[in-house]
Amino acid sequence: MMRWLQSMGPESRSLNEIHTEFLQMLQDGRHVFDAAANALLGGTSPDVVRKDLFATDRRINQTEQSIRRKIVVHGALFGTSTFSALLVVMSLVKDAERIGDYGKNLYDLAAAKASLGTPERRAAMITMKDQISKLLVRAHELYRDQDEKNATSFMEEIRLLEDQCDDVVKEGLASSTTNAAACVLAHRYFKRVVSHAGNIISSLLVPLDKLDYFDEPRSGGDRDLDA
Repeated sequence: MMRWLQSMGPESRSLNEIHTEFLQMLQDGRHVFDAAANALLGGTSPDVVRKDLFATDRRINQTEQSIRRKIVVHGALFGTSTFSALLVVMSLVKDAERIGDYGKNLYDLAAAKASLGTPERRAAMITMKDQISKLLVRAHELYRDQDEKNATSFMEEIRLLEDQCDDVVKEGLASSTTNAAACVLAHRYFKRVVSHAGNIISSLLVPLDKLDYFDEPRSGGDRDLDA
């Protein structure tokens, strides 16, 4: 999308500013996720990261509002010529904002000192949170570079992680011997972070009307547990 926008001359200037602010949202979302997930699983005290985490989340919200204002101004100045691009950006900024929100949900679990199960389960969760953090870095890079070539393999990894989260949720909901509430919630939050990152990168591959639908149940399956 950005290559097309950059070919538009003066009309692309404010859209490039929006692109830059959006990339900052992705960086901030990853920072919130890392801080919260490390407080939950990495031994970092929730009290140590709280101020920075919530300040970063406020910056995400402020950037979203700034982008929305720029979209309105741009639409008023240039009319319908970039209307489809503006609709895409409006959708994607909400995905970026939600990554920060689910990071805060993970922080709440950490602050509550919730039990996450066996040492083996915690070890698996640490592996998963590290994988998600790396995926968020890649999402930033793929969107920055408008890298359609590598977006497909990224989406395949997203699907695998979503399925792994669903498996843990199903296992926890079926358990009658242990309190798996915190573990189930953590994996739901993990999945939503992953899904929103996937929605953003799917914009490199699918038209506007297909955004947010890449993770619908696949043919012959019913994997998706999310609303």
